[in-house]
Amino acid sequence: MLILQQFLQEKALKERSEEAGPESAGCFEENWQLSQFWYNEETKQKLALIVKHLQENNPSDTFQVALLSAPSAFKHVVKENKNAMLFEFDERFASYGENFQQYDYNRAFDAGYMDAYAHQFNLVIADPPFLSEECIEKMGVIVKKITKQEGKIVLCSGAVVHDWAKKHFGVSMCEFRPEHERNLGNEFRSYANFDLDSILNKEQ
Repeated sequence: MLILQQFLQEKALKERSEEAGPESAGCFEENWQLSQFWYNEETKQKLALIVKHLQENNPSDTFQVALLSAPSAFKHVVKENKNAMLFEFDERFASYGENFQQYDYNRAFDAGYMDAYAHQFNLVIADPPFLSEECIEKMGVIVKKITKQEGKIVLCSGAVVHDWAKKHFGVSMCEFRPEHERNLGNEFRSYANFDLDSILNKEQ
């Protein structure tokens, strides 16, 4: 009975979160085993600002945004773009309802993987969980698949991935330095295939 009661309570909580909308869903603690490190408030605001600027200057009717392995920025981004999609391995974020899609970057080379989202997004913000070329390469395959032909890419990762970021994402290092709630041992940088810094400097 206790197990059933707990299940029903969790089910009711999830339903309330979905009814309230993704921006109201519960906060989750970092899972270090999944290499999760949450951005600080300023970084989340700046990523949302980039979304706001790009969609305001986009001529098409719909501006599609995807976040890959960047769940801590989602609530800020979805306030600017209600259809923003969070692709995340951690299924706790299923409470975001239709704005969530579980994915595994290790399946990047599987036949047909993520084909349902091929060339769908105007902007993709990605934060690979690991600082290895294998991870960067596989994330790059997925990002290139789901990004529109003239789409924008923002990569948040360590300074050590500079060469791999250029090779597998086609992005260059920016001045903008994403920061986290907890200090990380690795120097963290941003990369993009457009002039990201001019947007942030203009809005300051």
